[in-house]
Amino acid sequence: SEDTFTRPIYAGNAIATVRTSDAKKVITVRGTAFDKAVAEGGSAEIEAVASKGDTGVSTYVGSEIAENVRPELTSARIIVSGGRALGSGEQFHALIDPLADKLGAGVGASRAAVDAGYAPNDYQVGQTGKIVAPEVYIAVGISGAIQHLAGMKDSKVIVAINKDEDAPIFQIADIGLVGDLFKVVPELTEKV
Repeated sequence: SEDTFTRPIYAGNAIATVRTSDAKKVITVRGTAFDKAVAEGGSAEIEAVASKGDTGVSTYVGSEIAENVRPELTSARIIVSGGRALGSGEQFHALIDPLADKLGAGVGASRAAVDAGYAPNDYQVGQTGKIVAPEVYIAVGISGAIQHLAGMKDSKVIVAINKDEDAPIFQIADIGLVGDLFKVVPELTEKV
């Protein structure tokens, strides 16, 4: 209804129904939580609105836009994420970056990989990082801690590559590959 909403709690493991009596409500919705609207068949009216012009209250100074070679994590269709199992920052970038480049994907990382210094903080996916829901999420060497899963479990297709067949990530993965990531990822990159 107009005053009742659902929201994830406990790292997305439970859904709370909340009601508010506030007159104005500010809500956020994950961009990929819904299917795209069809381009035709809508019935909304387009209405011209007269502008009052510049009121002199603010001034445009300029824009400083960071340019990324890869798509931004929150809007990427495909994300390739690396975990602590990659062993070092050099190996993280040597294995993850070429695969991401070939797929036109964004690059993400688990908190463990970020804490270890393998990847910058803005790559972090999870409860304390960015919440993403791409069409394809490839988790390389990520065990699947609950905090990480909370940030990516709404992905349409989850691909997990890990040598530990009992890793929690395999419980939510649509495609799981048990193997040595140092052999599997270069082969995958070569065949893409």
